[in-house]
Amino acid sequence: MNQLVVQKYGGTSVGSIERIKKVAARIARMRKSGLDIVVVVSAMGGETDKLLDMARQINPDPKRREVDLLLSSGERVSSALLSMALDNIGCPSVSMTGRQIGLITDSSHTRARIKEIDTERAKRVLKKKHVIVVAGFQGINEHGDVTTLGRGGSDTSAVALAVALKAERCEIYTDVDGVYTADPNVVPDARKMDRVSYDEMLEMASLGAQVLQFRCVEFCRKYHMPLIVKSSLLDESTGTLICEEDSSMEQAVVSGVMSDKNQAKITIKGVPDQPGIASKIFTGIANASLSIDMIIQNVSEEGLTDISFTLPKEDMDEAIKIVKKLGEVIKAREISADSDICKVSIVGAGMRSNSGVAAKMFEALSGENINIAMISTSEIRVSCIVDEKYAELAVRVLHDTFHVSTEQGEAELNNGAQSA
Repeated sequence: MNQLVVQKYGGTSVGSIERIKKVAARIARMRKSGLDIVVVVSAMGGETDKLLDMARQINPDPKRREVDLLLSSGERVSSALLSMALDNIGCPSVSMTGRQIGLITDSSHTRARIKEIDTERAKRVLKKKHVIVVAGFQGINEHGDVTTLGRGGSDTSAVALAVALKAERCEIYTDVDGVYTADPNVVPDARKMDRVSYDEMLEMASLGAQVLQFRCVEFCRKYHMPLIVKSSLLDESTGTLICEEDSSMEQAVVSGVMSDKNQAKITIKGVPDQPGIASKIFTGIANASLSIDMIIQNVSEEGLTDISFTLPKEDMDEAIKIVKKLGEVIKAREISADSDICKVSIVGAGMRSNSGVAAKMFEALSGENINIAMISTSEIRVSCIVDEKYAELAVRVLHDTFHVSTEQGEAELNNGAQSA
């Protein structure tokens, strides 16, 4: 087998017939250079939202199994059209669904996780010198039902296939030329980074950097798969390499500033401050396969406390239903929700060796009268929950405060600052 590359094209890249033809031409050129290629495609831009809208017009609360079957059709359309375009320019190809490529998942509909990939059929097709065009975002469970991997799941499909097929690298083609220090639409002087470590990219992906899905980066780090993010709209895209951290890479204090408006906060007030209460709450949420982000518990007063947590907006209604039932059991006084929030975060490997990063972040936000509702940290990240209306301002202020647009970032922080 020749050198194998797995490529993934997002919804914008295959958003029209002309763009599909352009992608086909790019793939054909690479195929002529001697590469074996597996392509993973998303649904055409806007198609998934269109299908979801139709579903909700028919049934406001459709079964997740039926949602999976419906949404998987978008990627199948893209894969079939791209395969036709390749055949039309003399590049033999075969389109495949998640089932046909052998991608087996668990049964968590709309947020399934990959269990294994049977690569035998794919290997046979590659030996025939065909390009394989895979419908991303989908697989099947042990019962043969169609499952989907959640928003951005085509990225995960691509990396999982790259690992299973022992590809040399995985390339993600999108509408931006790599990973930037902030959203260029919010920060005009945001800088494209040539290289980013797996750890930094994991944090960025989890914090709202929409260029890559978190699980896809997780796969790459676990299996040491080199990942390149490039633009499908530029012929000479240099992109950003996501790889292992090494001594030649930048050690800027802050490498990137992200915001995530897809956040909601649920607060349970008047919770008995007793052992096992938190376990009951979060076990109930975990059993529904809902992912919690930040958690904060207030100081107990008169044997009662308040617990707040954040999660994706689309999971808020389901979480409220669960929490209300649990609230009756634990005799909570009140349950409230707020979806007008945003998570603003700074990320940088250099935080490991620099003190005062969090203090400088809080000072910058305070200077703009931006109140912080919740805080969470890791070794290379600080995140704050703020009002959604301050999202763009917070990103611009922090990007400027830490000089993220310069090549090396800020070399050191003020003397005497306290550790984060």
